[in-house]
Amino acid sequence: MLGLVLTAGGARGAYQAGVLKRLGEIPALADGPSPFAIVTGASAGAINGAMLAAGGATFREATSEVARLWSELRVEQVFRTDLLTLGLGAAGLLRDLALGGLFGTTVTSSFIDAAPLRTLIARILPKGAIADAISRGHLYALAITATSYHSGRCFTFVQGRAGHPVWAKSRRVVMPVEITADHVCASAAIPLVFPPVPIGCAGRDLYFGDGGLRLVTPCSPAIRLGATRLLAIGIRSTRAADALSREELGAAEETGAQGSYLTPPPLAQICGVFLNAIFLDHLDTDLDHLRRMNELIRAYGGGGEVATPPSGSVSEPMRIVTPLALSPSEDLAIVAQRFAHRMPRLVRYMMDGLGTPDAQSADLMSYLLFDASYTRALIQIGYRDAGERIDEIEAFLRRGGRGALANQGFAA
Repeated sequence: MLGLVLTAGGARGAYQAGVLKRLGEIPALADGPSPFAIVTGASAGAINGAMLAAGGATFREATSEVARLWSELRVEQVFRTDLLTLGLGAAGLLRDLALGGLFGTTVTSSFIDAAPLRTLIARILPKGAIADAISRGHLYALAITATSYHSGRCFTFVQGRAGHPVWAKSRRVVMPVEITADHVCASAAIPLVFPPVPIGCAGRDLYFGDGGLRLVTPCSPAIRLGATRLLAIGIRSTRAADALSREELGAAEETGAQGSYLTPPPLAQICGVFLNAIFLDHLDTDLDHLRRMNELIRAYGGGGEVATPPSGSVSEPMRIVTPLALSPSEDLAIVAQRFAHRMPRLVRYMMDGLGTPDAQSADLMSYLLFDASYTRALIQIGYRDAGERIDEIEAFLRRGGRGALANQGFAA
């Protein structure tokens, strides 16, 4: 089966929408159902994945709707920016820092109020749409990942066909559910920035945050659900990251020769690196691991698609999983700097209080700038990047698409 992996990334999720929009225009796929039997996502990827899974009658309609949402987005649709709300949030934080130890309780769990996001997701996720896609044979499973603030474990909520795989590891849990706006909001709750989201589990409410926190292997849910081919859409520009690494080493050598040090980073830059650690670094590492596992299976499985160890020697069978990954050709932090003035004035004033980071390290803005001017630019970049590789992508999708599903007895 063909799987789609959509990584975390806040406002950078608009890049994924641009890629999907271009894929939806492939003539051989546009007027049929989505070619992805398995869709997995975390954070912004959970929003895009849920929309795609519950989307229109055709692949083109579903991907166009994802792109339309991002192209019309406003910050006020994601979190409240009025003076009263921001003022109360700041006052609560100051109260906790000054008096929390005295009272033994705190009132603040996030910097901003993301209630509008819940309203938005409830509107774009029609009730019963995912179940309908499954019953029609257009979808095998949708998996959305969030992080428990109680145990720190990674919870993957799965809505799929009866009998879909369920697994439990030391730090990873799968829960078959009917996915709702709450699951999507929980997966998209950026830590510290957005408040935790309660979800009923085993008869009580547990609080969850961003799925990217503990999902260090973003391809894993799709693989465990049965995908043999994976299209992964990331939000990290490998080219920009490599250039920044070379620049950093060059600066270190220069300052070392002069006996001086680089300027200490402002808090905004530290926050940006913190979000990078959550959102950016996992996909490339996981893909490297996947390719290494494929090599081992080929080496020790006789070159077949499935390794055949002695009976009972392993708990799970192993198989070849073929990936194709897309990532931005531009540094999205640099793009965000061009549109920083679009952030509401009060929010921008608060962010300015955290200091001014280096342009190439200005990642905090790139995650929180839920503004149509910025997201349209990201959609255009994603659309262009996918267009430059469209022949390769089309061949990959058609090899693992609807025809392959029918051969496996999946399609209705």
